[in-house]
Amino acid sequence: MLVIVILWFAISVPLISVGAWLGKKHGGLPSLLRVNQIPRQIPPPPKYLRPVPSILATGILPFGAAFIEGYFLFSSIFAARAYYAFGFLAMTSGVVALTTATVTILFVYFLLCAEDYRWHWRSFIAGGGSAVWLLIYGTYYWLSRLSLDSFASTILYFGYLIILASINFIVTGTIGFLAATWAVRRLYSAVRID
Repeated sequence: MLVIVILWFAISVPLISVGAWLGKKHGGLPSLLRVNQIPRQIPPPPKYLRPVPSILATGILPFGAAFIEGYFLFSSIFAARAYYAFGFLAMTSGVVALTTATVTILFVYFLLCAEDYRWHWRSFIAGGGSAVWLLIYGTYYWLSRLSLDSFASTILYFGYLIILASINFIVTGTIGFLAATWAVRRLYSAVRID
């Protein structure tokens, strides 16, 4: 326990201090456009831009890019098989990151075309949409491939599945948000303000 406390104060506290100092020195991101103080009304979105259909639609492509690799990972984690293709896993992760960024940029573009300026959280949620498909596939894998005998094994499986899906949601959501932020800043930097 003492080692954990020492590691906390030797690594985490200096990194937090340096990060706080750099953040205060850098300041916030400037706005590219003048923003009106009175918010505009947002027209009702089309059905495909509502939250649930958009999460399912934007998550299917990144999940599809890693679907086969997901089967091998599930087999190595839950079925005690060896996994050796770490180079292919790294390449697949790059493809998933690129696909997530592209799909989220396209989704945010559709949101902006529909006059919905509240794209920030929607880009994070749309980027993390592949986690929903990971949960669906994990449930299918449990029903079709695994034969867990006890209730405790099933709870353990779904606990690990939820942890994997949560990590996937946070990572791909962050990739989607950063890509959408870059695209929106790039898009609005080309707009002339007179």
